[in-house]
Amino acid sequence: MNAMDRPAPPWQVDRWFNTSRPLSLEALRGKVIVLEAFQMLCPGCVSHGLPQASRVHATFPADQVAVVGLHAVFEHHAAMTPVALEAFLHEYRIAFPVGVDRPGTPGPIPQTMEAYAMRGTPTLVLIDAHGRIRHQHFGQVSDLVLGAQIASLVHEAQLTARERDGARIAPGCGPEGCALPA
Repeated sequence: MNAMDRPAPPWQVDRWFNTSRPLSLEALRGKVIVLEAFQMLCPGCVSHGLPQASRVHATFPADQVAVVGLHAVFEHHAAMTPVALEAFLHEYRIAFPVGVDRPGTPGPIPQTMEAYAMRGTPTLVLIDAHGRIRHQHFGQVSDLVLGAQIASLVHEAQLTARERDGARIAPGCGPEGCALPA
């Protein structure tokens, strides 16, 4: 686990699947974003990363949490074409939107993968409702840890929205916690 707090770089995506329009960080502002970077020939992605992202997609309300896949190919380029990816997403019943990361120039590392300083696949990135990277996990992350991190970011977003609207949860309570009466 790697806690962070920096603006998430824009996604450099050439093609989208499972969505009628291209997605962007700006379009998803206000939601917690779970970004799952994967390769369809990566064993850890197939056995752990994508099933976990699918569980998150099925568990959290879509108006609070957006799950987005990023097909970030840095090896076996000839085998992992968009046509193959489309069949893969269908066969594995991946329902959330998936973007194809733009190839790197001049090297093999795709552009979004490089901008996020990912070490490989699977990589799961949690972006808060303000567009800041808050957690980045390379490899497996426990469902309990991930669920707690997502729930915390959702709660944080709800507190921010309530404060923006001028409401407090209870007298003496704010985003820092609840203070005892003086």
